[in-house]
Amino acid sequence: VLEEITLGNPEPMQAFVLNSRREKFADPRVRLAFNYVFDFEWSNANLFYGQYQRTASFFANSELAATGLPGADELAVLNEFKGQIPDEVFTREYTNPVNKTPQDRRKNLRKAFSLLKEAGWKADSDRTLVNAKGEKFEAEILLYAPIFERIMLPFVEQLKKLGIKANVRTIDSAQYERRTQGFDFDIVVSGWGQSLSPGNEQREYWGSQAADQEGSRNVVGIKDPVIDKLIERLIFAKDRAALVTACKALDRVLLWNHFVVPMWHLPYERTARWDRYGRPEKLPEFSIGFPAIWWWDKDKAAKVKSS
Repeated sequence: VLEEITLGNPEPMQAFVLNSRREKFADPRVRLAFNYVFDFEWSNANLFYGQYQRTASFFANSELAATGLPGADELAVLNEFKGQIPDEVFTREYTNPVNKTPQDRRKNLRKAFSLLKEAGWKADSDRTLVNAKGEKFEAEILLYAPIFERIMLPFVEQLKKLGIKANVRTIDSAQYERRTQGFDFDIVVSGWGQSLSPGNEQREYWGSQAADQEGSRNVVGIKDPVIDKLIERLIFAKDRAALVTACKALDRVLLWNHFVVPMWHLPYERTARWDRYGRPEKLPEFSIGFPAIWWWDKDKAAKVKSS
């Protein structure tokens, strides 16, 4: 029996991490442009058999994820930071660019080019993007697993259409560890797992102090006083409702700063088993419950044995 079981656990944010310590990625418009370039729909259809959903939250698949427009409880938190955070936090639900058709792909590439132009990049005579100093836009995507090359190479080809010279470099795990711990990279793939009760680890993920601590989980290099305050509000929430509100507010601010290019997640658990077990009609919300609440079913087992 093959079965997909939907649970309520937060899914990790796996993403292209653009190192905001580097001048070329310091501008959120540049980081957003890279999101417009990434063609998730093509990858999902041609590489992943359509299995995945695009991730659009740092707390995806849980009650902690920001959805829709902020409600009154979130606004009570976010209004304190008006003028210090992107205006879209208040006016728009975060969504990723979508490439359903070839027309969408062209439109999104044009949008990416427009964002790069706004950020001070322009096409040189050879159609290479350069900044005001005449420096070419070059980027290295650092990997340690060759399996990811099939995902990165189409991305590189799309970037070339905009005049960005990107290359993929796959190194051994020891070198990769050394370089990522020292934040010596342009772009890497990274991820952050979340629990249903986030806490102190958020300082390590997004806090300003962690940004310069070698080996920290703040791979992006985030240094934002508003995010620091939201993290503290989350950590010192007095009850569950306050924690959920703080998580949603933090989620919105992280998303609308475009720190990463979100990848994908599976919104369910996949199971494969011999059909020899019974189970309750309603499973626990956060676990498939195996083997604690499943039981041996003699009649099912007999059918399997005779088939």
